[in-house]
Amino acid sequence: MKNISKSLLSSFLLLSLSVFSLRALNFRQSSNAVPPLDLTMLEKCYPDLAFTKEYDSKKEDWRVEVERPARLGSKKTKKQIFYWADAKMLPEEELGDQDSYLPILYKYEKSLKMPKELTDEEIEALRDYGTLENQKNSQGTAMFFFDFLYDAYSPEMIEKEIVKTTFLGCNTKLHERIIEPIRRVEKKIYAQKNDPKVKNFLDSLATTDAYFWRVIANTTRKSFHSYGIAVDCLPKRLYGKQTYWSWAKSKYGDNWMLTPLDDRWMPPKKVVEIFESEGFIWGGKWGIWDTMHFEYHPELIKYNRICD
Repeated sequence: MKNISKSLLSSFLLLSLSVFSLRALNFRQSSNAVPPLDLTMLEKCYPDLAFTKEYDSKKEDWRVEVERPARLGSKKTKKQIFYWADAKMLPEEELGDQDSYLPILYKYEKSLKMPKELTDEEIEALRDYGTLENQKNSQGTAMFFFDFLYDAYSPEMIEKEIVKTTFLGCNTKLHERIIEPIRRVEKKIYAQKNDPKVKNFLDSLATTDAYFWRVIANTTRKSFHSYGIAVDCLPKRLYGKQTYWSWAKSKYGDNWMLTPLDDRWMPPKKVVEIFESEGFIWGGKWGIWDTMHFEYHPELIKYNRICD
């Protein structure tokens, strides 16, 4: 009986292990059968792009072929292969160096954070970021997906897609991909011009500069102005108020992050909300604040559920 019991127990354990192994295998296969939700969300934010997704078991990551439509007057589409790489969308040759990059999806606040609400740790982190050494050596957002999306490999290439136009009564140059959303922003803002704050904002505007090929100061990374998808709304006069964290350092020193909101020039809340409703983020919400700056990133608006 003891031998039979041992035999039965061994058989039961083997069967249990087999079932467990099968379930584990099925779990791995099922988890790899469905792309990450954030990847699916990114795809929906750019509906004119074609995403072909396939799990690469050797890389243990999702391989994503992205095809962008042909430009007006051209029959050629463009394709590029990326790996998801935890929301960094990297070409294969960059996978070995992926720790050097930040994800293209990151936290964007629903509301403006008051300087007095910053914790000691946040203040120290921002102060550290503001050092010249850290700016030169810090990680940067992976730009490969955006380079492909906007054809931003050189001034000569992207300028074929830059359109001279006006925005809120000012001359500007924008990437042709964002002309429709920027027109919707403009229409919505003009619809609110009876609001005294919005009217004052419109009346005081000096420039709405967008496309300008340049590298971010103290880094090797391109500004999103180089893509023609960032717009700086600058007033005629600042009346001593601050618009940019780095410029504020000359007045507030290492405590630039504590610059009171009353000492920062800011567009009206309604204007910010209108931009966000059309897929633009506002630099005034960043820790490294830039209150005149708006940037087209529908994926960040969706990822952070800003307009839900």
